[in-house]
Amino acid sequence: MWRRGIVLAAVCALLTGVLFLHSDIPNRIGNLGSLLETFLPWLGVALPLLFVLAVLRRSTTALIALLLPTLVWLNLFGGLLTDKSSAGGDLTVLTHNVNADNPDPDGTAKDVIAAGADVVALEELAESQAPRYARDLAAAYPYHSVQGTVGLWSRYPISGVAPVDIRMGWTRAMRAAVSTPDGKVAVYVAHLPSVRVKFDAGFTAGQRDRAADALGRAISAEPLHSVVLLGDLNGTMNDRALASVTSQMRSTQGAAGNGMGFSWPAGMPMARIDQIMVKGAEPRSSWTLPRTGSDHLPVAARLQLPHD
Repeated sequence: MWRRGIVLAAVCALLTGVLFLHSDIPNRIGNLGSLLETFLPWLGVALPLLFVLAVLRRSTTALIALLLPTLVWLNLFGGLLTDKSSAGGDLTVLTHNVNADNPDPDGTAKDVIAAGADVVALEELAESQAPRYARDLAAAYPYHSVQGTVGLWSRYPISGVAPVDIRMGWTRAMRAAVSTPDGKVAVYVAHLPSVRVKFDAGFTAGQRDRAADALGRAISAEPLHSVVLLGDLNGTMNDRALASVTSQMRSTQGAAGNGMGFSWPAGMPMARIDQIMVKGAEPRSSWTLPRTGSDHLPVAARLQLPHD
């Protein structure tokens, strides 16, 4: 009886090992570890399938073995399945990769305004479309700056605007201080390089990884207490390659969201690569917004800033 379903039990053991030791899977071959970590939550899809097979096989051994990957998966992602949002907060922020090929930038700008955020970050601003966003958002956001292909719009005055060098050769990150009623907040906007999955090279992410390290160093040197990072990081919180950033900041979705918060691709979201991270501020709620003309979903968060 105990030998029945031994193959299923072995699969459960393998799945447990992958989930528990995902950070030890090497990146030397095609950045396999980072590729796995990008879609790590989706390994949970195997759990109900294995359960059905174990029941059909009438295998007690497989059912017991299935407890292991189930517990590990719940330990990793179970907290994301509950609603951790709370009332309060005094600053709403939003980030959106608007897509350089967006067929309806004016409609996207209207959707952004309708979200009612106090601070808005836009990434992948095409040179030809940036003036249109500036015009459309001007009434709602009197303060703004565009640096390269990223931009920041704010209801509150901004100062200390500067590009952030993330080792790409052109500007895809910026920093500004936003003067909120509760004090200044350093806001970083970043669009890290894209990654590709290639048959002959695996998960090609070297440029993204170097850019993440440079961004992490810039944030680490930030003199203001409250810091917000808004942007498309082309990686999830589980991706070890973003550790220079994620090790010093909290994800608003992880701390105060409801669900996985997947943001890409917009048609069928499978990963949260659009991030809002904070330090020196308390996330109160975090959510994704309806689809716009972009291939990414906008994401937003409500933050509680420290009061002097």
